[in-house]
Amino acid sequence: MPAKPYRIEEHPDYGFLQVKPTPTREECAEYYAKEFYSSAYPGFQNSALDVQLADQEYLDGHREDICQSLSALLGRPAAGLEVLDIGCGWAQALLYFKKQGMACYGFDPAPEAVAYSRQQGLEVVQADIDQMDAFPERRFDVATLFNVLEHLTDPIKSLEAVRDKVLKPGGVLVIEVPNDFNPFQLAATELHDLKQWWVAPPAHLNYFSPATLRRLLAGLGFTVAHVESTFPLDMFLLFGDNYVQDRSLGKACHQRRVAFELNLRKLGKTAVLRDLYRSLATMQLGRTVVAFAQTRHT
Repeated sequence: MPAKPYRIEEHPDYGFLQVKPTPTREECAEYYAKEFYSSAYPGFQNSALDVQLADQEYLDGHREDICQSLSALLGRPAAGLEVLDIGCGWAQALLYFKKQGMACYGFDPAPEAVAYSRQQGLEVVQADIDQMDAFPERRFDVATLFNVLEHLTDPIKSLEAVRDKVLKPGGVLVIEVPNDFNPFQLAATELHDLKQWWVAPPAHLNYFSPATLRRLLAGLGFTVAHVESTFPLDMFLLFGDNYVQDRSLGKACHQRRVAFELNLRKLGKTAVLRDLYRSLATMQLGRTVVAFAQTRHT
């Protein structure tokens, strides 16, 4: 898709930032079907399959945290929960959830990813990224939007559909989005004289912080149980590791982040890690934001 002129505007009600003019639904559907999982797009937000497989232990730790949070919120074990992964990609999260005994469903616009997911024995269908009625006859205990909300042309309409048509009463929505325009990123642009490299239409159309994501969810009638962040990778830029201009530095910084998390988990310090990430979210820091929000019970 050729680049078009754009501007960044603040949403008047919820404060998150958006690309304007918004690409059409047809333009976005074509982009995700043909380009998002292409060889030209490896590693962006961990979307490439080989990236996810290489980092499986690290990513599964995060997925285990999610399962524990879901069990605490719903008051029951993860096993038996029905989950819909919206924009499931290569279904690595669904495969993990399936191992925990969850009933797993998903949809994605990329035919290669859908075919792969079905080969793994998962109930996954091909549908546009914002087609929340992919399973019209089912309602779910859990819906997940992992690195999806930033891509949607109308995130408010999509979240309303999840609330009204996807989740059961009292069901939980788990959202993970990049934490862009965060204080470390903005400081790094000044330190290294960089452009705002994270602004990437047509891939990313919406930009959230812990505060604006919480504000959006609460404004749409969800009860926000808690918000946490992930490791503040942008901090390495302030150490002097300019991975934006040197991709090899990016790989090294990522490996150090992985080692940090895995070592804490192996030492039985997962609770410390999660407390850190909850604290970072209150400071609007962290590479991504993870929010757990629940629908009304009646």
